[in-house]
Amino acid sequence: MEATIKGGIYFVDNIDVYLAKKGNKEAFVKLIMENEKTMYRVAKNYLSSDEDVIDVIGEATLKAYEKLKSLRNNSYFKTWLIRILINECYIILRKNKREVLDFEESVIDEIHIDSYEDLDLYKAMELLPSNMRLVLSLHYYDDLSVKDISCALDIKENTVKTNLKRGREKLYDLLKGGDHHE
Repeated sequence: MEATIKGGIYFVDNIDVYLAKKGNKEAFVKLIMENEKTMYRVAKNYLSSDEDVIDVIGEATLKAYEKLKSLRNNSYFKTWLIRILINECYIILRKNKREVLDFEESVIDEIHIDSYEDLDLYKAMELLPSNMRLVLSLHYYDDLSVKDISCALDIKENTVKTNLKRGREKLYDLLKGGDHHE
């Protein structure tokens, strides 16, 4: 447990996780609400159907609630929750026998370069390959470290770093319409 005593005062790191593990439903709801946008972005990266995204978030939330006491380090709650969510995405993908849509170079090649001049960041992100889009989203929108992303996605830290670098370069190309290449 991440509890310490300093000067006679009892401190608990990640109090909401601690309380939720003790059975406090309000604390668990608060944790889920704090991570709701991250869960949506991650699920949407894997699944194209909004119905599937809603289903997978519900399933992941239920599994997280049921298995919360198995979380060893409270400070890794978000990473742990994302890992559960990704596993649920894979289950839905297998169950429905769907393929994840991937906006590789074929989509980018079909759009003229000058059409990128007025693209906003969100639209440009949608044009990135899913692996880069997910890593960039977790790093910049959700402030996860390279190590946490590596754990959540079950990939090597160097792969995360490579996807961040290449994703930034592709975004630069898309947003500037220049010839910036690796």
